[in-house]
Amino acid sequence: MQDTTATWADLFSGRNRYKTITLALGVLLHVSNIYIATTVLPTVVKEIGGLEFYAWNTTVFVIASIMGSVFSASCLSGAGPLRAYRMALVLFIAGTAICTIAANMQVLLGGRFIQGLGGGLLFALSYAMIRIVFDERLWPRSMALVSGMWGIGAFVGPFVGGIFAEYGHWRIAFGCMVLVSLVLLLATERILPSASHPGKGRPVPVFKLLLLLLAALSVSVGSIYEHFTINIISMLLAVVFIAGVIRAERGTAKRLLPTGAYRLSGTLGTVYMVMLLFSVVAAVEIFVPYFAQAIYHYTPLKAGYLAVLVAFGWTLGSLICSGRSARYMGKLILCGALLLMLGLYTLTVLSHEGLSTAELLCLCAALLVTGAGIGIIWPHLMVKVFSLAPPGEEELASASVTTLQLVSMTFGAALGGLIANYGGMTHPGGVEGARHASLLLYVFFMSAPLLVIILLIFHKKFRRNLFGKK
Repeated sequence: MQDTTATWADLFSGRNRYKTITLALGVLLHVSNIYIATTVLPTVVKEIGGLEFYAWNTTVFVIASIMGSVFSASCLSGAGPLRAYRMALVLFIAGTAICTIAANMQVLLGGRFIQGLGGGLLFALSYAMIRIVFDERLWPRSMALVSGMWGIGAFVGPFVGGIFAEYGHWRIAFGCMVLVSLVLLLATERILPSASHPGKGRPVPVFKLLLLLLAALSVSVGSIYEHFTINIISMLLAVVFIAGVIRAERGTAKRLLPTGAYRLSGTLGTVYMVMLLFSVVAAVEIFVPYFAQAIYHYTPLKAGYLAVLVAFGWTLGSLICSGRSARYMGKLILCGALLLMLGLYTLTVLSHEGLSTAELLCLCAALLVTGAGIGIIWPHLMVKVFSLAPPGEEELASASVTTLQLVSMTFGAALGGLIANYGGMTHPGGVEGARHASLLLYVFFMSAPLLVIILLIFHKKFRRNLFGKK
């Protein structure tokens, strides 16, 4: 892979600027939708009912998103960039429109499924098409910008959703997303390339996709319940399903991840392992709002925007460090792991009532540092996956990044929920329960970057795979 990295001016020059904006908006739509839906959902159930299905809004959406990301490789190779991207937008628009007019929770869940399918496909295609529409020297910058949309979407989503939810007009929030999506759909005609020789499309590994969805469903459903035994059983079932996926991946052309992804002794397997560990830690932002309300007694809006700082730190880290040469990748991973440790450790120290102004500033800095620890290396990890993809599996490798990220964050959230429940978040609850749960949770998340640091220091082959030298 080339060591020369283009500047931001190169990325936004000529026709590159339109391609960049299009792909970035695709991710922004998906991310903003996640936060908008989360923000307006309490208002939605007050109007149309269905409180018993509250958690299923997230479960259905995540499962559909994983399906969309898995199908993206087949869509891209079979239909070409333009048609595949349009297909994703049409699905997203249709699902969002159904959510807009939903009269009951059953219809809303149907819309959320279609929305998740289109959003997951859109999310994966936005990453996968970077390899197609840009020169290789532009990959790190474009990856940084596209992944940085998480931070922007995390800020825009609660703001837009909160405004409309405040006045009971949650349907307008979804309607606005339909309008933006339609504009993007029209704009793709002269921006994205169409395949000159569309292929048949990669075969979709239906059986392995089913196992993967069952694993995601197990952890998602299990995390809803407060009973520790149910939590453990759900996680064990998920592990069995994942083991079945890995076993089924051996010696077959229908794959979820490219050849070599499961071989931890190889460079590609090492990169996937680091991505998985960092993605699991990203789930910490899900718990920040609750702890902020329960321990610090902050309002829901203030607590919500504290969690946004993690995504914002991810964005800053990606944008600032995307220009670093590929030969610094190992050092960036070490730096990112150390930042994660520092940020999470600071959160444990500050898990007490009555924060002073100085401690609040330290809390905000810790959340930013935690996100930055992931962001500074994430674009480089994705570029590494692109460059290591075996011949003929380029689209699969590109799409697999999204699949791995979604599944890892789902498992991270479920494991975090299990740890938090065990730590006392629900019983005894209250400030002390939340404080004890937060301490256990942050220590649990610290184990992922700690493992990366230990492997970098003591495992020569792991270090050589990332540093590219002995």
